[in-house]
Amino acid sequence: MITAVIGRTFLNAYNEKYGKELSPKGFFEQEYWELFYNHPKYMQWVTNSPFVQMKSGQKPHLLSVDERMEKLENLFDKAENEIPDASFALGYPASESKEYASTSGLVSDVVIPVDEDEVYLSWIGSGLGITVAGGFTLLFDNPTITLQTFEGWKVYRKYLNDQTLEKLRGNQINTWNGQWLTYSLNPEEYREDFDFSELTNQKIFKVDTSLAEVATVNWSQLFFSLSTQFPNDEMMGYVYGFGQTSKTIGFIPFQLKSGGNIKEIYQKLFGDFKINKKEFEILFGMHIKRACELGSIGLQALRPDSLKKYMTEDKNLSFKKEEDTINYQAYKTWLVAMLTRNKEEITDYTPKLAEVILRYRNTGKGMSRVTLVEKELFTSKSKRGFIESLTLMIPDLEGEDLESLKTLKDEVHVMTNEEFGYFLTLLKFDYAYQQKKS
Repeated sequence: MITAVIGRTFLNAYNEKYGKELSPKGFFEQEYWELFYNHPKYMQWVTNSPFVQMKSGQKPHLLSVDERMEKLENLFDKAENEIPDASFALGYPASESKEYASTSGLVSDVVIPVDEDEVYLSWIGSGLGITVAGGFTLLFDNPTITLQTFEGWKVYRKYLNDQTLEKLRGNQINTWNGQWLTYSLNPEEYREDFDFSELTNQKIFKVDTSLAEVATVNWSQLFFSLSTQFPNDEMMGYVYGFGQTSKTIGFIPFQLKSGGNIKEIYQKLFGDFKINKKEFEILFGMHIKRACELGSIGLQALRPDSLKKYMTEDKNLSFKKEEDTINYQAYKTWLVAMLTRNKEEITDYTPKLAEVILRYRNTGKGMSRVTLVEKELFTSKSKRGFIESLTLMIPDLEGEDLESLKTLKDEVHVMTNEEFGYFLTLLKFDYAYQQKKS
C-alpha cells in the first residue's frame, strides 16, 4: 500500500540522516508512538484502531501510562498475528471478517504478502500525509519532504503539551503537516525563532475564546512553497482522503516549475511584490478535486478560482474595492502565463490596446461607441464576432491607433479558441484598469 511505501522512503532517509538502524517497529515504538499517542492529547485519530478503542470508563485524555502501553501492546499483537485491515494497517481495506459498517473499493483478489513491517510503515506513511483545503490529503515519495514533515511533528507535539495552550485541538497532524511544510519551506516567510504567536499571525492557527486549531492550507500555497524547494521538478503525488468514507483520486503529477513561472511573470509585469505575497498566492488554484481532473497539477490548475466567473459571464472588475487590485494582478499574471509559450515571449501589450479602445470609446458622440465596445466587442463569444466588432471600429481610427487594431485583428485570427478566451478576459481587465486610472 502507498502509505507503507512512503513510510519506507522516510525510514530509510531517517536512518541515513541520523546514523541509526531502526526497524519499522523500532521507529514506531521509539518515535511515532511516543510523539503521537503517549500523551493525554493524541496527534492522530484512527477509527477502530487499538488507540481509540476504549474500555468502559476510559477516555483518551485520562489514560494512564500503563493503559496507553496496553493499547500499544494490542497493536503489536494485531500486527504480529492478524491479517492486516484498515483498523491497524492504515490505507488497507476494511476487514471482511468483522462487522464494521464500512466498505472498501479497488480491493484485489490477488493475495499480496504483507509482513509485520508493512503495518508499522503504513502508520508512519499515514502520519506524513499532507491535508489541504478541499478534504484531500497528499503523499509525496520524496525523502526531503518526508524528513521535513517529521521535523514538524515535534513542533506540533510541543504545542499540544503546552499548558498555556489548553484549548488547542489534537488529532490534526495531517492538517498541521500542510501548514508546516508551506511555512518551513518558504524562505521568505520562515523564521527560525518562530513561536505560537508568529504562527497565529501567519494564519496557521485559528484562535478564538473557546478553541484553537490548525487551519487547513490551500493547496496552491503548499505548491508555491514546494516550487521554491524544487524549482524545476515534476513530482508524482498520491491524492486521497481517509475518514468514515475513504476517497481515492490516485497518482497525479505536480508540475512544480509552474509556481516559479507565475512568480517570474508577476515580477516582469509588476516588479517586486508590493502586496502581501501570501494573500496573492491564496488567490490561485481551483478546487483540488477539479485540479486533479485535469490529469496533472500545474499552470492550468493554478487558475484563480474566482476568475472563472469573469471568463464565462459578462462580468468585469470594477476596482471599487481595495482587493480588486490584488485580484487584478493575480488574474493578469495567470492569463499572461497561459498565453506565454516561453520566457522570451512574456509580453504585456494589452494595456496599450486597452488605451486605444478606451480612446475610441470616449471620443464618440452619443452611446454608439460605448455600446459597440462594451456590449458587442467585449461580449463576443467567438473570434469571428470580436473581429467583426473591430472592423466596425477601424473606419473611425487613424495613425498608430489604427495600426494597433489592424495588428490585433491579425493576431486574434491565428489564436486558438482557448487562447482567445484568455486574451479577451485579459483585455477586458486592462480596459477596466485604464478606466479606473482615467
